Amino acid sequence: MADLVLAVDIGGTKFAAGLVGPDGELVSSARAATPPDGDAESLWEALDALLDGLGAPEDVTGVGIGCGGPMTWPSGEVSPLNITGWRDFPLRERIAARFPGLPVRIHNDAICLAIAEHWLGAGRGSDNMLGMVVSTGVGGGLILGGRLIDGGTGNAGHIGHVVVDPEGTPCRCGSRGCLEAIARGPGLAEWALEQGWTPGARADDGEGLYQEAVTATARRLAGDAAAGDPIALAAMTRAGRALGLAIASATNLCDLDVVTVGGGLSQAGPLLFDPLEKALREHTRMDFAGRVRVVPASLGQDAGLIGAAALVLAADRYWSAR
Repeated sequence: MADLVLAVDIGGTKFAAGLVGPDGELVSSARAATPPDGDAESLWEALDALLDGLGAPEDVTGVGIGCGGPMTWPSGEVSPLNITGWRDFPLRERIAARFPGLPVRIHNDAICLAIAEHWLGAGRGSDNMLGMVVSTGVGGGLILGGRLIDGGTGNAGHIGHVVVDPEGTPCRCGSRGCLEAIARGPGLAEWALEQGWTPGARADDGEGLYQEAVTATARRLAGDAAAGDPIALAAMTRAGRALGLAIASATNLCDLDVVTVGGGLSQAGPLLFDPLEKALREHTRMDFAGRVRVVPASLGQDAGLIGAAALVLAADRYWSAR
């Protein structure tokens, strides 16, 4: 079992851990729900128990961690927006103490997803790509010249705060009109409700009965858009257009080959990607920018673990902090 790396993926709804082989294959994995309203130590205890249950061998060669931000990087004190019990929590230090003598490396979870798609997924073979996640938030990671670009604080590629509408929706960051404010799932559903959307109004089980519990979620919004609800369709078009504008700006700035888009909202397919593509082509008129391709991410729920492991297994491309 030599050359295995322990990968950890910290999210607001679940903790995941896995053993990843040298070629990126996920050998084993375990998941557990993130304790709701847990304090710092109960959250750590839940993660510690998950690692115990995984049965990580003593001869793992390193540990890679992906975690929601913000965080101090590369030291790894984390304050995930969706995990209120951890504020300036020394996650990397705690895990390093559990695995003394091993390299323990941490990065933003969206960056880890981008790394995974570049290493083994839809961006494989491209030296210049942006990997995006569109879900409860919008984040990303930037690969240029075949290497991860960290920026001054480890936040390069954070496309969620590219401004696509200066007079638009207020963002949680304090600005206005950020891509995240418009295209993140909960914000998109909220906008649709403000326009008069009735969740599930177009849904039917074939006999005139709607039996599924109706909630105002982005998944329900996409379902209603597919069923022809005009407000839901307008919401998806609005999100797709905002994504296209942001990707166009990133492409014009960074001369990208490919952009991969993952996360829950990306499952909407053409409802999102068609208006995205239209806006993108309207704003990439230079020949070099017009060649960019936007494709769905391909690695699914394992991408976070694979990307975290790459911080150790492919450090020459994805880890610059020393």
